[in-house]
Amino acid sequence: MKNLVTILICLAVASLGFGQKMKGDEVPQVVSTAFAKAYPNVKNVKWEKEGDAFEAGFDYQKEEMSVVLDAAGKIKEVETEIEFSALPTAVKNSLTKDFADYKIKEAAKIVSENVTTYEAEGKKGKESFDFLFSEDGKLIKKAATKNKKD
Repeated sequence: MKNLVTILICLAVASLGFGQKMKGDEVPQVVSTAFAKAYPNVKNVKWEKEGDAFEAGFDYQKEEMSVVLDAAGKIKEVETEIEFSALPTAVKNSLTKDFADYKIKEAAKIVSENVTTYEAEGKKGKESFDFLFSEDGKLIKKAATKNKKD
């Protein structure tokens, strides 16, 4: 179990990084086919290469999402943007208590290997951070991010 948690944390931290943008025709056929099977009729997919994995960013059923697939086309992680109000109470409480001086700009639910975590993007002054929480509100990781234009 400890190894699974370690792997999931590594995947989640890796997802906080920045990938190399790709054109759709540069994505291996097995990956694009697996994605199309899981998310039929999705258009305007933005692809990135992240290490040995491929990330597809897209809108699906009025939600902003990203999916990470390995080189064999297996889905490793699904991230769905959610409203702050949709975060579990324990996560909201942790953010309110421990990071009250941060402005939370975005939140997301991340499902990876059947484990769910939650990400919040916050800003304090000119610095931006990603916070990763377990479902019970425990902080897993706080990472500084490059500022994105609002």
